[in-house]
Amino acid sequence: MRIEWDLMDEAMSEKMQMAQFYVVGGEYVDTRFQDAVGGDEQWIGPFKDYETAKEEWAKHAWQTVDDCATRYRIERIDPDAPPLCTD
Repeated sequence: MRIEWDLMDEAMSEKMQMAQFYVVGGEYVDTRFQDAVGGDEQWIGPFKDYETAKEEWAKHAWQTVDDCATRYRIERIDPDAPPLCTD
């Protein structure tokens, strides 16, 4: 049983290494954070791992900490996954 879990952990680790991480956000028209000012969110990256993306996220988040209409998040993109639905 332990071997199966080790293989599963290995597979998940490899999948995370293949994933790319982006810092996404910017200034929004209001605090619902649905519509970005200018129409498009800012995508920063890709970053090879979550920790590197988190460092970049923190930099942007702290620079705009006093702006209630600005928000950033980390998005994980798996290149093997099907495209996201945009409907």
